[in-house]
Order: sequence, then structure tokens, then C-alpha cells
Amino acid sequence: MDGSASPSGPDLLLVGLDAGCQSVLDDQFEAGTAPTIERLFSSGTVGPLESQIPPWTASAWPSLYTGTNPGKHGVFDFLTFDGYDWDVVNATHVRSRPIWELLDEHGYTSVVVNVPVTHPAREFDGALVPGLTAPEVPACHPDGILNEVEDAIGPYRIYPQSWQDVDDQLAAYERTIRQRGRAFRYLLDRFAPEFAFVQFQLTDSVFHERPGDEEAVETVYAAVDRELERTLETVDPGAVMLVSDHGIGPVRDVEVRVNEVLSEHDLLERKQGGEGMPTWSRAFENDFVEGADASEHSPGALERAIELAARVGITTQRVAGVLDRVGLAEPIGHHVPNDVIRAGSEQVDFPASAAYVRSKSELGVRLNVEGREPNGQLPAAEYERVRSQVVDLLAALETPAGEPAFERVGPREAFFEGPHVANGPDIVTVPRDFDTALVARLAGETFGDPIEPWNHKRTGVIAATGPTVADAPLTDAHLFDVAPTICTYFGVPIDEAMDGRTLPIVGPGEVDSYPAYDPGPTTSTNDSAVEDRLSDLGYL
Repeated sequence: MDGSASPSGPDLLLVGLDAGCQSVLDDQFEAGTAPTIERLFSSGTVGPLESQIPPWTASAWPSLYTGTNPGKHGVFDFLTFDGYDWDVVNATHVRSRPIWELLDEHGYTSVVVNVPVTHPAREFDGALVPGLTAPEVPACHPDGILNEVEDAIGPYRIYPQSWQDVDDQLAAYERTIRQRGRAFRYLLDRFAPEFAFVQFQLTDSVFHERPGDEEAVETVYAAVDRELERTLETVDPGAVMLVSDHGIGPVRDVEVRVNEVLSEHDLLERKQGGEGMPTWSRAFENDFVEGADASEHSPGALERAIELAARVGITTQRVAGVLDRVGLAEPIGHHVPNDVIRAGSEQVDFPASAAYVRSKSELGVRLNVEGREPNGQLPAAEYERVRSQVVDLLAALETPAGEPAFERVGPREAFFEGPHVANGPDIVTVPRDFDTALVARLAGETFGDPIEPWNHKRTGVIAATGPTVADAPLTDAHLFDVAPTICTYFGVPIDEAMDGRTLPIVGPGEVDSYPAYDPGPTTSTNDSAVEDRLSDLGYL
């Protein structure tokens, strides 16, 4: 650390890089965009951090900050389901004790900024400004702290402001990251915590919104690195730990449309129309741009449409808006082939189906069970037989190249344990090396080119440096190990409910039992801005 920095920093500074992984960071180190992170890596110990199933933000960060698997903390996805209705998850759905609340019980203060699924904030000694899945004006802790932050640093946003072109988008990324760093430093000065945790979400979002755009990725990482550098110039923590919730990388194989498989085996019913999003496919690009009707339109306009779509990431949620901005929504509506129109309006009829993929990011199949779901189609007595049938069906599924579509398929009890296992899908599917991509949409065929060209990977990264941590190898660290390691670092007994272990950088820790955690009743998120943001990222 800089010798001129104040010695009054936190005992432990935890930095979260959503989707951070060694391959991405190596590219940034080579490009020179992340010198501060590179110095942290070179001065300490670094290793892979194995994520959980599913390795998605809304479930993985609660697993990291509680040290428990989704079966214990209860969050499996960005969504929570009540029958066929859904809502975006929030902190009231996390049913395990966050690490900062455990530290509070032992007399330690914390500042937590931008960590996903932390809204609404519960009381503890310190401050919390929530991250992803919170509304844009969130309930923070303590009351009024966000107004105080904005009085000190200016406007603060959880999500980047809307943008008109790609340059505006990059500027919005930088502005949001700058606000994150300034708010974090203000709260560090204001509360002088022993534990400080800041998370940067845009290191993941940029891959979903700007897939393959190296300039955009470098812009985001350079902005994050600047904020980390400024923070370390301001405070001198006892140790710095950098963690990610999962990795990221290109999808090298096909997307797997499991709902098509279930439909072919008479387990899923289809319907036309409805309120859901159209299920566009690559057929749009191939059939319209290269087909007979293409000659009837200006090649320049078409090329601009496809170029713009590629620059922002062609997601199912974004196609219509892109076309509208370049003035092609109406002509394409008149000339898209009939089979694409049918694909665009055909959806899963959830109440009438026996089995379905409800959300791609929970990586599984849900069964529509009589007496459990409002319009259950599957008799309870048939549950295990049909579940085994679907497991066998998907386990045997092969891609057009003859490769297994999934690395592993099994009942949820084989992946999760705890009192909230029933919140998850009945069957879990693990894409092969995450080079195949599970999707929920209907598109007429079982396999296709992936609409989302980048996706989450199972392996993230962990690094630790500072005089108060040991330079021990990190070779088999797991997401669940982060919270127990923080406990041991502070000399706090590890909750025996945690699924992880203390990493060797801080030595062995003691285990103790704690009273059952009671976060109170669950509440609804019901915020259209949050839903729009998740839709922009391709999660909804």
C-alpha cells in the first residue's frame, strides 16, 4: 500500500468484481487498464474461486455473503415464484445471516455498497447502500444515508442512466462506477468500519450488453481500477480480498431449448400470443437479411440495423427497440417470414403444462404438480416417475455435434440441501462446461446458435494481500468459503450452518451454533425499473 495513506482504514477491504475471472483479468493486465488490481495480484496470493450451481448473480452473491447454499438461503434465481406468478428477489428472500450482521453481533462495524440482493437493508452497526435488484431509490441503512451521500458527492445511481448511442453508454458506465467509488469512500470516512465491502456490477453487465466489445470491457475495468486506486490512496486496510461470484466467457456451442424437448414429449403445452416477450431467433437475421425479401429494402439501412444490434448485443429483449430506433420495425414486421412470426408469438402455456423451464438462470425444470401449483397437471403420485423420466431424457440429450448437451442432470436434492430446497427447480441441469446455454424460449427447434454470445462460467477468481493474511496457496477455494474466512479473519466463530471452510490465508477457525436467523416476512419488489434493467441484461 501507499505509505502516505491513512492508517485508519478497515481491517478488511472486500472488493467484488461481478463475473471477474483470470482470463478477463489477464487481458486487462496485458492492455494496461487495471494496474491497481494487477499490483494486488502480484503482491499477494491468487487462485480460482469455484462458483455454485447456478452461477448467476442473484443467487451467487447471497451464497458468498452468507456462506450457505441456495437450499439454505432460499434464493435460486433473479425471480421468485408464487404459482405461475413471479417477482424479482430482494433481501427479504435471503433466509440466512449476512456476514456483516454476524460481525455486528460480535461488535464489528461494516460498510456495504452495491452488493446485489441487499435491499431492503436491515439494521446493523454500519451502513448499507444496496445493489442489483434494488429500486433506483432504495431503502438504505441507516435511514437518510443516501440523501447524505448525495449531498456530499452529487447524484448516485444503482443502474447506468439510459443512453442514446454507444458512446453515451460507455460514459454512463464510467459515471456509475465513479459514483460507486465516491459513495464508498464517503461512507468509509463517515463510519470508519472494521469491515468494508464494495461490489462492481458493470464488470458483468458489459459482457451482456456489449458482447465481444474489447473497448467497452477495457473502459469498465479502467474505471473500476481508478476507483480502487483512489480508495487505497485514501485508506490503508489491513488486508484486501478481491472476489467474484462467477466467471464469464463466450458460448462456444449451441443454445439448448429444453422447452422444445419437453414439448416433443407431450410434457409442455404451447399457446399463441400472451403478455410475454417474443422469442426471436437467428432465423430473423438469416431469413430476412439474406432471404428473397431482403432485396426490397435498403441494404444500407439493414446493415445499420444489424450493426447497431450487434454493438449493443442482440438479445430477445432488445431486438424490437433496436429496429424501432433505426426505422425498420414496420417494414420488418411486414416482411419477416411466417415461421419467424409464429416463433415470435408462441409461448409456453405454464398452467396447462406438466413440466417447463420457467427461467433460464435457475438452470432447471419445474414440474406443475397437482395440489402444489394452482393448476397442477401432474398427479402427486406421478411426481418421482416423471421427474426421473425428464432427468434421463435430458441427461441423454446430445447436441448436433454428438456431444452431451449437459454435464450433469439430476433432482434438486442432489445439488442443494437445507430448509428452502423446495424454492428451487425440481430438476437441475448443468450445461457442459457452460459452453452450451440453457434457454427457456420456444423457437421451433431444440438447438440453435446462441442469441447471447457470452455467458457465465463456473470459475471466478479470488485474491488476497496484506500483512494480516498469509501468503498461502489458493488452489481449491469455493464461493461458500468466503464468509467463513471473513469470520476467522476477525476471530468470530463460524456459523455451523455455513457450507464453506476457512481458507488457509487466515488459518483455522472455530465453529459455533447461532440462534435461528429471522429476517422477517418477505416483501414484493414489484418495480418496473428493476425488471427493465434485468430484461436489458437478458435475465428476464
